[in-house]
Amino acid sequence: MTDRKHEIAANLAKVEERIGAACAAAGRPRDEVTLIVVTKTYPADDVRILSGLGVRHVAENRDQDAAPKAAACADLPLTWHFVGQLQTNKVRSVVGYADVVQSIDRARLVTALSKEAVRAGREVGCLLQVALDAGESERGERGGVSPAGVEELAGLVAGAEGLRLDGLMTVAPLTGEYAGRQEAAFERLMDLSTCVRRAHPTANMVSAGMSADLEQAVAAGATHVRVGTAVLGVRPRLG
Repeated sequence: MTDRKHEIAANLAKVEERIGAACAAAGRPRDEVTLIVVTKTYPADDVRILSGLGVRHVAENRDQDAAPKAAACADLPLTWHFVGQLQTNKVRSVVGYADVVQSIDRARLVTALSKEAVRAGREVGCLLQVALDAGESERGERGGVSPAGVEELAGLVAGAEGLRLDGLMTVAPLTGEYAGRQEAAFERLMDLSTCVRRAHPTANMVSAGMSADLEQAVAAGATHVRVGTAVLGVRPRLG
């Protein structure tokens, strides 16, 4: 085993222990929570190591990095998640490899994704990114639709050809009423998920929690956690 594979395997085991302990503390079965490893800024070689260690879900946030990496790893049994803010001029490229887009936050993006998914003959899973630092009609600092806009946007996705409404995603906000209150933020996301599922029962995915706050996300009820540095280590940002 190479040094890098040893390092990743050890880190992955620690993260798995954390998720398992968080599930136990919350009285949840371990299999209710899926680990997504965020591979942004890390090379395709690391993605291959992760796949060999049993990871099946990986995430990227910049198309210019993700597209060539996904192509280099096309032979691996992976589900690719796009988690960054998505500009409409990148939609065609992202639809080429992303199985799930977790950053749906505006109607224009839904229209663009639908058009490209149909053109490519694909069904793309969609999560609405909820901005818990946004005002009633604003977007958040890191993108996202305000809580007040969630139900309308969910309806647009659900009715769009080539798209599948899978659920909701959030990032713990740095400002506003939920700043420093990760578990409360994630509980608010769960409340919104309950509202969405009344109209769209299969939209039961809740993506929340990262390296620093995955325990709070699991406690609140998240179904997916997105972990990067705790698995792959700290790496200089690209670009």
